[in-house]
Amino acid sequence: QKKKLLEELGENRLPYLTPADADFHQLWKTKYSKLIFRKSDTVPEELHQMVQESFLTLREHNCFFQDLVRIKGKDFLTPVSRILIGNPGCTYKYLNTRLFTVPWPTEGYDIKYCSPQIHDACKALMRLNDYLHIEAVKALQGQNSFEMKEIKDTTVIDREQSFATSLREQGSVSKDQSSVCVPEDDRSLKNRTSYNLTLLNYMDPLQMLYLKQEPYFGMGNMAVSWHHDENLVERSAVAVYSYSCEDSAVEKSTERELKGRDPAVWHVGLKVAWDIETPGLAVPLHQGDIYLMLDDLNMTHQHCVLAGLSPRFSSTHRVADSSRGTLEYILGQCELALQNLQTDSDSMALSLKSLEAAVVKQVEEIHNEVEFEWLRQFWFQGKRYLKCTDWWLKPMAKLEEFWRKMEIMVS
Repeated sequence: QKKKLLEELGENRLPYLTPADADFHQLWKTKYSKLIFRKSDTVPEELHQMVQESFLTLREHNCFFQDLVRIKGKDFLTPVSRILIGNPGCTYKYLNTRLFTVPWPTEGYDIKYCSPQIHDACKALMRLNDYLHIEAVKALQGQNSFEMKEIKDTTVIDREQSFATSLREQGSVSKDQSSVCVPEDDRSLKNRTSYNLTLLNYMDPLQMLYLKQEPYFGMGNMAVSWHHDENLVERSAVAVYSYSCEDSAVEKSTERELKGRDPAVWHVGLKVAWDIETPGLAVPLHQGDIYLMLDDLNMTHQHCVLAGLSPRFSSTHRVADSSRGTLEYILGQCELALQNLQTDSDSMALSLKSLEAAVVKQVEEIHNEVEFEWLRQFWFQGKRYLKCTDWWLKPMAKLEEFWRKMEIMVS
């Protein structure tokens, strides 16, 4: 699809708008209304200070790592360095690589950190997580009430046209839009905004030998290419806190009159997925700005990150799909598989309770899942997590013990 689209475009780039363009806000309202932006001065100063100090602490302790990811059968190191922080036992998978959370301080869990500074950094990011959860709930509630008001306004206009037509039109309007704008209960809102982890990103563009150029609009250097975020609960909100370490030179450059986006300033780019009619957006990101991608925006649109000149951190909070991605899940699968293993009370010899094909197949699928989705994924990333905490070592030892028992079952 991408290749075909670029061939159709040839040398003609699609148009895109920045806040300096007259039609920018109208386009945002009509095509990108589920992108919510919060400027840094709306966020409590104390929270800014805590979060920004936590970024710098994690960088000082060398806790950001480039990931080896697989795209179309080829392995690449990501230009952005990352670390995953979140609920104990949670994982997040993207581009065939599973990341394991450095757990934030959670009540009821015994988590030992390598230093008090790393503990404080993880605690600050948990505070940010709570704040963004509340902001996302408010934004979704505001959007729902706005959409319901629009439906009512449309109905009033229809009624004023003619009585006969209004009956037909009102019926079709309410039928078409009711599926989109059903008032949500508190539980649904909570499920789609209860972030269980944050993927932290760091990049210094001036240290990069090469950055890919944005191909559709000519937006310039990309830190992260166009994508949908993977492995999320359906229609869940994504919240991003951005911190670019701007100096006076970068600040001054924003005052220049430029056509298109200022290449010195970081931006988030958005486009409607596989659409060559709708202009894209490039929204500037400054110290402490926040943006939210609500509802199905992550599915209907794609986003990219456009590099500025200064180093930048971001904390991207997500509701990761944890149906197959938690320690609790994989331990449960192991216990299910080992139910088919029995020990003779006299000889202590091990044997299988059942040789039914379905049972043996299920055990071997779990055996493979433990090995390839957990043990290999954890250890090929080396001992990176030990820079923060040794929390994962005991669970991995337990999984390896279960894996050895399943090896016996196979033989």
